Amino acid sequence: MIKDMKNSPNSLLEYSRLSQKNLEQALQTALSRGGDFSELYLEYASYKLVHMEEDIIKETTESISLGMGIRVIDGEKTGYGYTSDLAMDKILKTAQTAAAIASNSPNKTVRLRSMPLKHNFYPIKMAPDREPFRKRIQIVKEAYAAAQNFHKNIMKVNVTLADSVQTILVANSNGLYISDTRPMVKLVCKAIAEKNGVREYGFSGGGGRVGYDYFSHEQSPREIGREAAEEAVLLCDAVAPPAGEMPVVLTPGHSGVLVHEAVGHLLEADFNRKKTSVFWNKMGRLVAHPQVTIYDDPTIPYFRGSYNIDDEGTIPQKILLINRGILSGLLQDRLSARIMGSSLTGHGRRQDYSSIPFPRMSNTYIDKGEYDPEEIVKSVKKGFYASKFQGGQVEDSGKFTFSVSLGYLIENGRITSPVKQATLIGNNIQTLASIEMVGSDLKFGFQTGTCGKEGQSVPVSDGCPTLKISRMTVGGRQG
Repeated sequence: MIKDMKNSPNSLLEYSRLSQKNLEQALQTALSRGGDFSELYLEYASYKLVHMEEDIIKETTESISLGMGIRVIDGEKTGYGYTSDLAMDKILKTAQTAAAIASNSPNKTVRLRSMPLKHNFYPIKMAPDREPFRKRIQIVKEAYAAAQNFHKNIMKVNVTLADSVQTILVANSNGLYISDTRPMVKLVCKAIAEKNGVREYGFSGGGGRVGYDYFSHEQSPREIGREAAEEAVLLCDAVAPPAGEMPVVLTPGHSGVLVHEAVGHLLEADFNRKKTSVFWNKMGRLVAHPQVTIYDDPTIPYFRGSYNIDDEGTIPQKILLINRGILSGLLQDRLSARIMGSSLTGHGRRQDYSSIPFPRMSNTYIDKGEYDPEEIVKSVKKGFYASKFQGGQVEDSGKFTFSVSLGYLIENGRITSPVKQATLIGNNIQTLASIEMVGSDLKFGFQTGTCGKEGQSVPVSDGCPTLKISRMTVGGRQG
């Protein structure tokens, strides 16, 4: 059924055997004890996965989910309930559960008005759930073989291909009635190489809100497999990281994860209204080097973090977060915007129908600058070049620690020996102020990223150009 759904609320209603009047009744029931606002989120999602390792297809998975979440907002209080049983009595019981936080007289009649979408950020020829199973097997085997045959030191490979199609409908007591159908594909390859008893790990991946023709025209499975194996083999000959403060150059694309974690989360509105972000009182102030401009943009075509509407039904906007070093914007959801007296930006996101929405990032990046990337590297006599990241930790204070899976030494303006198991340690405001050269080569990292917050995960991407940070602490194992 999902394959034939369009961006029309009626398609999902027909599948769910509900009517517009049913939704109006549920929203009205959610306001039966008062409250300022009620909302329902109806979701149908299909998911398929193929996993290969040890030269065989080890796992295939196929699942579907269907359910509804209902929210009531009363001042700064939120009530939420959800159900996977769409019988009308169960929906009304869920609405009453959400209504329990309110305690004043109901005063609103709900009348829904359908809002057609005038844009589509992921037009594809064929939805991924319509592709035959043999196509998935072929793609997985191509990536696996490319990694396995790359080098004699490759000991183990595993490849996972996952796709999903999610159709959502959002309706609320303001009369909003809108839907979206979202495709997603992700192929990841992990390779392990061994040399002299030491094992190293490489990773690569690709995808986005695309169809399976992506692997024919944009990034082949063979490229993904080879890149993972190449990293694993290269790390077998990598040296121990340098230690201490030094200039650090960040690679374009993959280093965007540092921007996402160290800066992006702290510009989500809920952390700022609660005053737990280091940026909460710095709007309009200089918080980074004047070369630094940061955006979050949910409207980039085909990107993993993009969407036609957010999970509250708001049309998303490209948001300027930091403009030439000055803090200029925050990522807002409906509740935070309401409390802070701000406009909606379309960044209310949730994992699924069982989850309450929060302000979240989408596609976050530092914009390109004026410097040639080679000029940036040549400006460093002795330093560290961070190429790929494993992840990191960021505190509300802005202090962060990131693990670099692959880096290089910079010696006399040249990238030289590969480095493994390095750590970057810093403070986000100090680091933003220490960015002294911004490259002209903006790129985005793997279209495979997932961001976690308060137990929920949503798809995201991030990017940046080549960046030079004048001083940063580099650490790692000492040999």
